[in-house]
Amino acid sequence: MTAVPPIPHVVGVLGGGRMGAGIAHAFLIKGATVVVVERDHESAAGAQGRVAEAVAKSADRGTLSETAEEALSRFSTSTDYESFIHCGLVVEAVPEDYELKVAALKAVEEHLSGDAYLASNTSSLSVTGLASALRRPANFVGLHFFNPVPASTLIEVVLAKETSPELAAAAKDWTEALGKTAVVVNDAPGFASSRLGVAIALEAMRMVEEGVASAEDIDAAMVLGYKHPTGPLKTTDIVGLDVRLGIAEYLHSTLGDRFAPPQILRDKVARGELGRKTGKGFFDWND
Repeated sequence: MTAVPPIPHVVGVLGGGRMGAGIAHAFLIKGATVVVVERDHESAAGAQGRVAEAVAKSADRGTLSETAEEALSRFSTSTDYESFIHCGLVVEAVPEDYELKVAALKAVEEHLSGDAYLASNTSSLSVTGLASALRRPANFVGLHFFNPVPASTLIEVVLAKETSPELAAAAKDWTEALGKTAVVVNDAPGFASSRLGVAIALEAMRMVEEGVASAEDIDAAMVLGYKHPTGPLKTTDIVGLDVRLGIAEYLHSTLGDRFAPPQILRDKVARGELGRKTGKGFFDWND
């Protein structure tokens, strides 16, 4: 079999929000040609701006091997899935909804060459389940990037039951080439990172709900006592309370009552207190 290069020459990303733009930036600054496909022109323009801003910050930090203009000359956005036709890898980064991801992945696969690879950035959904909807499940893998992508040094490589050994090895090589570390897990609800991270966060929420301590002090206990870089409640605000609720509901349905979302989480989401993106979650982000 032909050797897979450290990073595919042309990479596609479906979805140009915070995570999708971060993934695009990660491949772009390592030399790939990158295209982001979005649902409409307004969203595509937003993705263009996010990636350009991230590249400019990399240039300011001195972490680019070329100018920002040279890097951005290899970047484009589109609203047409046909833009993926020359990609060796496409990473799906649409919202964490199973039916939405299945529909998106099937649509992308229709526009890929037979030897191209497809990945999902899902943080909790069954990669094997997603793969079962595809015509080439051996060419599919989970690549769970972490937020914020530029600062995170971790990618969780999630192997579906039919992921080929060649793709499993290539995914580890890509991760290393991006300057990150791969944690390889077999497909299971919540994988390793989300399962552990959400378990801690849900218990922290229950402690706030029960009046055990303030959100600030609970987070301080984990940062100072356990050397977590960010406490579980502030991390929840960064990820998004709606995202955490969706993951918790999925884990509750697959792993049982220990992942039942606490009422405080449901109430905050119902009030629109989704964390940093809305200015308020467990913390006030407007200061």
